[in-house]
Amino acid sequence: MTFRVGNGFDIHRFSDDPSRPLVLGGVEIPGEVGLHGHSDADVVAHAVADALLGSVGLGDIGQLFPDTDDRWRGADSLGLLAEVVRRLDADGWRVVNVDCSVVAERPAIGPHRDEMRRRLAEVVRAEVSIKGRRAEGIGGLGRAEGIACLASVLVERSDGPS
Repeated sequence: MTFRVGNGFDIHRFSDDPSRPLVLGGVEIPGEVGLHGHSDADVVAHAVADALLGSVGLGDIGQLFPDTDDRWRGADSLGLLAEVVRRLDADGWRVVNVDCSVVAERPAIGPHRDEMRRRLAEVVRAEVSIKGRRAEGIGGLGRAEGIACLASVLVERSDGPS
């Protein structure tokens, strides 16, 4: 077996559009303003996608789904993540696990953690861990100007019959 580790990071500021939904880990969070972005701006799904792509050297999410391409405007980020997983599958890779740290002053991640884990795990077909973290008032994240996510992944590929 061959193993690879990848890490991903994404950050988006909150949108000026009060009707934009907030989507994190494929879950729409009620009562919160969404994040500014070309797609649905799901920082969790984006960070996981970048970690997976980086782990096997397939580029990054901006190369695959550029914000200059209107095909991806308003795209469901779980759909983008599914395409990333499909590309890994086609190259013989399997996701072993995913670990995410979501940095946000709001909303609280805990009430949505299980559903986020379930939805992401369904797409990547592996265990997913989600942790909520606060920036403790430091910088733009600490002033609740946006949300960031850091993701780490482990993938494996069978090197042939044993």
